[in-house]
Amino acid sequence: MSDDFPFPSEPTITVRDPLAEFLGAGKGYFTYTFADAVRLSGHACPTVAGAFLMVARALKLLYPDETPQRGDIEIIIPGLPDQGVNGPISQVFTLVTGAAPETGFHGLSGRFVRKDLLRFDTEIMREGPWFRFRRRSNGQTVALSYSPQVIPPAPEMAEAMGQALAGRADAATLERFQTAWRQRVIAILADAGQRTIRQR
Repeated sequence: MSDDFPFPSEPTITVRDPLAEFLGAGKGYFTYTFADAVRLSGHACPTVAGAFLMVARALKLLYPDETPQRGDIEIIIPGLPDQGVNGPISQVFTLVTGAAPETGFHGLSGRFVRKDLLRFDTEIMREGPWFRFRRRSNGQTVALSYSPQVIPPAPEMAEAMGQALAGRADAATLERFQTAWRQRVIAILADAGQRTIRQR
């Protein structure tokens, strides 16, 4: 951790992107950290941390003995795009896996297609909030759910946050809120999904 980015540098996710390799972007290997997810989202929170941990877990399960391939993953998110925190979660998923909705890359001569590899489905909500990841190259799937509630914030955070949102927080109160917020995100990352992520 550093003063300008006070979050852990681990875990990391390394993937190989055949499109990047084909177009000469080095050897096509990318390593993502939580910092990349934060830069994409513009903030760090339990949702962004959970999305990063979920995709890390899914790729580890789907590629136990090899480097995950970007563009080889299909993802189904339970619910609508604007439902709950589905939007921010989907963006982190896309960052790491390349799986995108209809706005994604349409490919080159039928290769390297990324569009429609990520979709939202309200029907699967009947089975619970399970995020489904499918490896296209072999059909293997994994379903994960995320519950950050098992790592609650410090008791003082809610009051301090309320004052900050209302514009009534002094410098000390604002620092107290920010510290408590960061500490919860760090605790979620340190847990690495052991308590917050379930597999079906």
